[in-house]
Amino acid sequence: MSEAVIIDAVRSPIGRRNGGLSTVHPTDLLGSVLKELIARTGIDPAEVGQVIGGCVSQVGEQSFNVTRTAWLAAGLPLTTAATTVDTQCGSSQQALSLATALVRSGVVDVAIACGVEVMSRVPIGSNSNKKLGLGVPISKQYFAHYEFTSQFEGAERIADKWGISRQDCDDFGLLSQQRAATAWEEARFDGQIVPIAAPILDEEGKPTGETTLISRDEGLRETTLEKLATLKPVARENGVHTAGSASQISDGASAVLVMTAEKAAELGLTPRAQVLDSCLVGVDPVLMLTGPIEATRHLLSRNNLSIEDIDLTEINEAFASVALAWLRELGGDPATTNPNGGAIALGHPLGATGTFLATKALAELERTNGTYALLTMCCGGGLGTGTLLKRIS
Repeated sequence: MSEAVIIDAVRSPIGRRNGGLSTVHPTDLLGSVLKELIARTGIDPAEVGQVIGGCVSQVGEQSFNVTRTAWLAAGLPLTTAATTVDTQCGSSQQALSLATALVRSGVVDVAIACGVEVMSRVPIGSNSNKKLGLGVPISKQYFAHYEFTSQFEGAERIADKWGISRQDCDDFGLLSQQRAATAWEEARFDGQIVPIAAPILDEEGKPTGETTLISRDEGLRETTLEKLATLKPVARENGVHTAGSASQISDGASAVLVMTAEKAAELGLTPRAQVLDSCLVGVDPVLMLTGPIEATRHLLSRNNLSIEDIDLTEINEAFASVALAWLRELGGDPATTNPNGGAIALGHPLGATGTFLATKALAELERTNGTYALLTMCCGGGLGTGTLLKRIS
């Protein structure tokens, strides 16, 4: 079986809700990122065998296989096939797993994993909105087996189970913001981001023909523990999570170029990391968001590693309790977990977040001379994604 290596990874800035990227069509946003990935690596795009993209709300502008449409909209070869997958929040991380599997199995020599979500234009839950008149995704049969909970309630139950307090969550939310601010101040994201030319709209919402360049993550905000303490809970009346300790509604796209080590050598490309292993695990759909714990256990066990061997962890900050429970359960190092901030500060553009985490992880491993990076995410419905990367020095 061939070794799968990552050549490069790029992302858009992460836009806040109704912010700088809200005027950009999802296919144009992802297309810009894909085009940049091809340009900076210098690869002939015809070499790409398949593109696998993640997107959660596949309706309207994000329907009709948004990955394929984005590739074509970017003027890239029509002979390259594309697929769009939905693994909820872990969609583009699962896309990375699938792209890696295609490469390692020999189905293709080169693949791209990517993802997009423009939540300002296609709000979360749009594809299951009752107003569509197409019914609801959960049948009555489901309730004979499981209680149906929201992600908000799942996060609160995780807090209950692991003894996580409101103060713990506020502290974590503040730390995410502080780390993201430091990362930007120290230019740690340089080289990761492709600036996006966003259309400027008139008062009627129509394009003026002019654009503005968006080049910075928009979710960062100055705050204090005192300010965070004034925010109202977002789930239960006396819950521990607020808007300051939960992920943001965001817009963004990201992409990773994967190929066999042999193909990289043939093309004269220098791999940045090897994809050692990946997984998708099922967990209790009531607690729902404990997937990172089981995904981590699975990857560590299968690769004969301990948590102490991991130099960097990127765990999606869907809610503070998800990351805090992971840290408490597995004994992870807080200092090397989301060292440049996470979704609380930077945002969580659903289908794009998995390959966004991979992009961050590659750069951070290189900055710190680390060896192993673990990427993991919780997913709606009770799933956990995991990817193990090894930097190639």
